[in-house]
Amino acid sequence: MPITNLYAPPGAIVADIAADAFAEGAGRGARLGATILDGIIFGAMVYLPLLVTVGFGTDAAADGGTNPVVVVGGLFTLAGLIAWSWLTIKYVARNGQSIAKKLLHIKVVRRDGSPASVSRIFWLRNVVNGLLGMIPIYGIVDALFIFGESRQCLHDKIADTMVVKD
Repeated sequence: MPITNLYAPPGAIVADIAADAFAEGAGRGARLGATILDGIIFGAMVYLPLLVTVGFGTDAAADGGTNPVVVVGGLFTLAGLIAWSWLTIKYVARNGQSIAKKLLHIKVVRRDGSPASVSRIFWLRNVVNGLLGMIPIYGIVDALFIFGESRQCLHDKIADTMVVKD
């Protein structure tokens, strides 16, 4: 008859987590590429119509009224902003991806591998990070965190997220 230690901690049978349970982290180059590509996409959809409007529409109409180029350019700028916002919210809600992240097959997930909510991505990764960005050198420190072992920027750590291959 085996002797049972009444003072031993309780035992439990724990199943190991499969090695492929979590997706592979996205590379630094893919993350940088997605950031640059997102900036180019936003610029083309929003700033380009605005710059064209400013470039061609600064002269007032001959009769002192509104220049039609300004009106049309403003409408194109607004349409671009609405289209960019709709696409971004759609992709982030569906799979934690911006437009460029979708094109580069990477996405944002929680640190435990579960999907990241739109509110977590918007508030913690963007708004809080944007406010912290007003602190001098914060942007550099945030970006340099990517060179750590976990490949998480500071805004990833704040939001408890990581970028993985899709």
